[in-house]
Amino acid sequence: MTLSIIIVSWNVKALLERCLDSVFRNLNDLEAEILVVDNNSQDGSQEYLKSRQSYNLKIILNNRNFGFSQANNQALKQAKGEYILFLNPDTEIIDDVCRQAIQLLQQNKDWGLIGCQLIGPDNRIQSSVRTFPSVGNQLILLLKLQYLLPGLRTLKRYFRQDFNYDQIAEVDQVAGAFMMTKKEVLEQIGSFDERFHLWFEDVDFCYRLKQVGYKIIYYPRRKVIHYGGQSFNQLLSKERQKIYNHSLRLYFKKHFPPFYYWPIILVQPLSLFLARLSEVFSVTKKEQIKKRLKVN
Repeated sequence: MTLSIIIVSWNVKALLERCLDSVFRNLNDLEAEILVVDNNSQDGSQEYLKSRQSYNLKIILNNRNFGFSQANNQALKQAKGEYILFLNPDTEIIDDVCRQAIQLLQQNKDWGLIGCQLIGPDNRIQSSVRTFPSVGNQLILLLKLQYLLPGLRTLKRYFRQDFNYDQIAEVDQVAGAFMMTKKEVLEQIGSFDERFHLWFEDVDFCYRLKQVGYKIIYYPRRKVIHYGGQSFNQLLSKERQKIYNHSLRLYFKKHFPPFYYWPIILVQPLSLFLARLSEVFSVTKKEQIKKRLKVN
């Protein structure tokens, strides 16, 4: 088997349908299998998947939400491909992006992972490259200071605001929406760390990959449509912040000495308060808009 495509889905049935249709439409004669792990969706996704079963579509239906890392690892245990593509369900494959990525990994032995160019449904290029997180930029994000001080150099560096999305480049990390790697890389560095339920599992993966000498490559000559964050958007702000905080704390605790992550721990209660405040403000603003519409 040349390629295993792994998709983890949660309550995004309509997008999952489009994603799978695009995958089957663009595989051509590539020897590939598709493994879909559904994390206990309640929107008809599981019934839809049962109706789509075929020889090269393997389905894992979970009875609860195991999170992104564990669900990916479930599929990895069954994957037979020499190359592995981690693909989000809110994406659409275009043309021969899979075949091209495989050829590049074959030709460049020190390339451990490839991310392609992500474009929105409006055809605009999406930001998909970042540096590894630092204590400084994460403290700013936890305290929501990016809204008051968007021009800070450390944030510009973290979000790679100077990055040229039209050029091939070695980077720290690419977005988890499309990440292709080799089975031999996974055998060397291991699979996803299941302590990360959501967020930072891909950052941790990229960090471990670079530690053993592999390169992570952004490749813009092939594109994937990305609708972006549809599963995450189902969570309230405070819930998202709580999960983000846990994953961030785990990332720093895993890779750095204590004096790196203690400042992160100290400000996290305040970050939850700010997230809740933002949530209340957002609801209030929506109610005000509804009232104005009724009046008019």
